[in-house]
Amino acid sequence: MCGIAGYYSLNQNIEPSLLKTMTNALKHRGPDSDGFYNDATVGLGHRRLSIIDLRDAANQPMLSHNGRYVIIFNGEVYNFKELSSQVRVKNDSFYYKTNSDTEVVIEAFNKWGVDFVNRLNGMFAIAIYDTVEGHLFLYRDRIGIKPLYYYWDGENFLFASEIKALTKVDFIRNKLTINQTAVNHFLNLGYIPSPISIYNEIHKFPAGNRLHINKNIFTLEPYWTLEDKVEFDEFSNYSEAKKKLKYLVESSVSYRMVSDVPFGTFLSGGIDSSLVTAVAQSQSSQAINTFSIGFKESKFNESVYAQTIAKHLKTNHHEFVVTTQEAQEMVNEMLISYDEPFSDSSAIPTMLLSRLAKKHVTMTLSGDGGDELFLGYGSYKWAKKLNSGFYKQNRKLLSYAFSKMSDRYMRVSKLLDYSPNDDLKRHIFSQEQYLFSQQEVNHLLKNKDFDNSIVGDDFSNLDRKLSVSEEQALFDLKYYLPDDLLVKVDRATMKYSLETRVPLLDYRIIEFAINLPEKFKQKGDISKYILKETLYDYLPKSYFERPKAGFSIPMNDWLKTDLKYLIDDYLNEKIVQEAGFIHFEIISDLLRRWHLKETHLYNRIWTLIVLHKWYVDIYKKL
Repeated sequence: MCGIAGYYSLNQNIEPSLLKTMTNALKHRGPDSDGFYNDATVGLGHRRLSIIDLRDAANQPMLSHNGRYVIIFNGEVYNFKELSSQVRVKNDSFYYKTNSDTEVVIEAFNKWGVDFVNRLNGMFAIAIYDTVEGHLFLYRDRIGIKPLYYYWDGENFLFASEIKALTKVDFIRNKLTINQTAVNHFLNLGYIPSPISIYNEIHKFPAGNRLHINKNIFTLEPYWTLEDKVEFDEFSNYSEAKKKLKYLVESSVSYRMVSDVPFGTFLSGGIDSSLVTAVAQSQSSQAINTFSIGFKESKFNESVYAQTIAKHLKTNHHEFVVTTQEAQEMVNEMLISYDEPFSDSSAIPTMLLSRLAKKHVTMTLSGDGGDELFLGYGSYKWAKKLNSGFYKQNRKLLSYAFSKMSDRYMRVSKLLDYSPNDDLKRHIFSQEQYLFSQQEVNHLLKNKDFDNSIVGDDFSNLDRKLSVSEEQALFDLKYYLPDDLLVKVDRATMKYSLETRVPLLDYRIIEFAINLPEKFKQKGDISKYILKETLYDYLPKSYFERPKAGFSIPMNDWLKTDLKYLIDDYLNEKIVQEAGFIHFEIISDLLRRWHLKETHLYNRIWTLIVLHKWYVDIYKKL
């Protein structure tokens, strides 16, 4: 795992020393070494976190054996051992100098050309430069596990693993303006969806895409998309489907256990992390490390479930129960680490867990992806309800009735209150997250010059017609997973130089899962049915007979007590008027309603705090 940065300058006016500035901003991603390559047009910089082949020989940038290609690479390619032998077939002209996946990747490009990426199984952001023809190629993994951002003004192309490396460049920083479309989406979704960022001038490199640039070419195109992988033929035999899922999970976990440094798993005690941990322990001759976190407030402390799983599996378990003060001290770190507005407050415990895990290991496995792939969220049930005849015919009446009831039913009222012009999948997501509906955003924002088409798909042109639950899940896979959950984990872990791998997001599992019949995923009231049944091959079913719990924190209580200063400091009239995003009187009314009885509004308030704190602490200081 590493940090990468680089440039391609058509006017050749970028100083090579700029690479040092950019990579220094990424030192937390790769504290073990740095390296640089440049010629008159191209510069490539790298910060390394050593995971596989710890020797200096495996440092980057790395040259192909014939000296033609140069690579910098963030991530891991898990099938590099198989690829290494395929690259060497009938070719004795070179010998591998390292045991690293980086060397295999550059030689695979050398052998197979630009389409080599389709052979890779991993998480990656890769830059490869052809020193002979002057071409630069960039690739990002299929689902967007590893980050990549870029700036392009028609003459200068710059890229980096995090936005903060690009904002260190003077001629970029001096041009930066706030993207109003990003503000709109942030208030509605809690994150900023690809391909936009909070700045008009900086873009997210789309997942599953490749870029080709030289003096005459700038081509950014997909090599893999979720939609293309939705196929007509589904599994019809449940036993065969479960057998294949079990094989794929075992294979994926096995790939991701390859490491030359100590590793462990994040274990919450839920379905996904327990499955990953159980499979990893079954494949290890020693007790693996497991890590869980909880809060002293019993309502938010799920660590007892992780203890039970760890004890059964006989792992080397580390439990961290944090105090409110420790979590609150992380708030400022969280808001700064993400570079742009990001309101997923579960980043706070994720950062705490990462900091503590780093004291014991350098690499971890996590269970991200299970809910989106196997219909684990409540939003998938709401998708069915809101598309049913009863709710469609009576939603306005029901919405009004629920709005007059308790706080819990006020939330349901908001779910039922949407415009025919709203994207229903987006609306369901935003209300499940306690965020602003699009109607509310339209009312909130002073500047209504934004593009709503960035997010939203009808998925009507797929080879197979999806159910409304499947469409909602595909929406999450396309947006929520890469632009919220994976961003959360990447920044939280890499802040502490900790690599995290996600076995359930092996592309083979993704392509398999999105084509499973819905009845294999949702059986009566049992969600994630086939995944749970696979888990029960390793662990007793009784351990998991409890309501689903999220990775949450008591934010509502904090905002009324120890974090009240955030409201005072960032939602006061002076700051709100200066930032110019929101009508202040609307914020005042929101705070009044929240204090009176509408507890569910707390995440809307947190989102407004994040936006204005970003404006004050990051944008104004550029």
